Amino acid sequence: MTDKELLTIVGGGITATFINSIARLINTVLDLGRNVGNAIQMVVSGRKC
Repeated sequence: MTDKELLTIVGGGITATFINSIARLINTVLDLGRNVGNAIQMVVSGRKC
């Protein structure tokens, strides 16, 4: 392919892989928030495992 032809190529839009990775990122952030919140709550209340 020539450089001119390569410039006309348009990539795909939102794919299932992209949506899946965003969903995993959101779940990871939520789990991290739960763990941090639980740790803060345990420190404030003085409880230990």
